[in-house]
Amino acid sequence: MIDCREMRPLAAGYAAGRLAAPERAEAAAHLATCAACRERAAIEGALDDALARLPRHRAPAALRRALEERLAAAIPSPAASPPRRRARGLRGWGAALAGACAAAALIVTVARLPGVRGHATGGLVADVVSDHLRVVSSARPAAIESGGIHQVKPWFTGKLDFAPRVAFSGDDEFPLVGGNIGHLDDRKTAEFLFKHRLHSITLLVFMPDGLSWPAGPGKRLGRLDVDEEIARGFSVLLWRDQGLGYALVSDVNLRDLEQLATQINGG
Repeated sequence: MIDCREMRPLAAGYAAGRLAAPERAEAAAHLATCAACRERAAIEGALDDALARLPRHRAPAALRRALEERLAAAIPSPAASPPRRRARGLRGWGAALAGACAAAALIVTVARLPGVRGHATGGLVADVVSDHLRVVSSARPAAIESGGIHQVKPWFTGKLDFAPRVAFSGDDEFPLVGGNIGHLDDRKTAEFLFKHRLHSITLLVFMPDGLSWPAGPGKRLGRLDVDEEIARGFSVLLWRDQGLGYALVSDVNLRDLEQLATQINGG
């Protein structure tokens, strides 16, 4: 079996599904016994998801014209230019191309800065799933162990800029395991961790302002409309209630997750 040192360069390829069958089998065997490497692989997967969701913007017409003029000036006609002149032209072209790449990188960076929106519904669901994967791969997912909802909720005081409203304290079917601080896009979330048999369930509570939600009507569960999504094999339920956003995610079947959502929302 490979060790942690050998696993490090394989983590990104494993998360993205790019490893050949023998390497993937060795990596899977190691991850089954190593929580630290599981967390690293989950982070690599979340990073791949984030890069894939970066918005792509068409350059303004004025910028395109300016770049075209610079490229035209930097690359003279080969037939009319002596070799030395052509070499200088190629260097100029390289500088212009580097400038264009820097501009593109700047656009991507700005698009991901906090406060700059462009978050599609698919991105929101993917972020929810990535946060759940971070939880389940962590060696210690709960920063506060559950002694009931009245012990977990006060732990968030001073750690968030809002008070999470969750009344359900868990039961025999869905025991409350604990809580933690998570992150969703550019904001902190309250994580409430539940179990259902051998399955882990994460409830995220967060400020929903600026996030894009599904446009269509959701499914009625109890007193609320809930949007149901499937991503990477995980079920995700999204809803808003009294100014807060809620996301429930797990690999349990959708009916069980709906049952928990109904109990969280008070029936």
